[in-house]
Amino acid sequence: MHNNNISKRFAFTMLELVFVIVVIGILAAVAMPKLMVTRDDAVLVKGKSQISAIRNGISLQKSKNMLKGDSTPYPDKLDNVATYNTNNQKLFYFNDGNKSNILEYPIYSKIGIDGHWVKTAIKKYAFFITQDANVSFDYNSTTGSFDCNHSNANCQELAQ
Repeated sequence: MHNNNISKRFAFTMLELVFVIVVIGILAAVAMPKLMVTRDDAVLVKGKSQISAIRNGISLQKSKNMLKGDSTPYPDKLDNVATYNTNNQKLFYFNDGNKSNILEYPIYSKIGIDGHWVKTAIKKYAFFITQDANVSFDYNSTTGSFDCNHSNANCQELAQ
């Protein structure tokens, strides 16, 4: 016997689809600002890790120089091949068979690109947090210091 009063549903109603789309839209609106902040945080973390690697490289060169008996323990400069304010330069690197490199592998300069470095003078470098905001770092070969001006909020974020 066949019962005509029972109908079978095989699809979603228009109201159910609209409700699901609205819920997904609300979730996306809440999640997007969180994801955008994560990218900025990633640039800062990249900068912090590179600063730490540069400082460790300076310390390593100091140790090497002291073992050799050099009267000036800190490296005179941090690279010998990079030109100022130019893209694709090898930073923190010497072409000497890795004897005096600050970093084992160079950082390539990129002007105005988030999370990249550029050499601005003989012992000065800039790290770009954003295209319009960079932090200047100075190298002092007497003290081995590689640091920025801590009154700058971006410097505080990077160098703390």
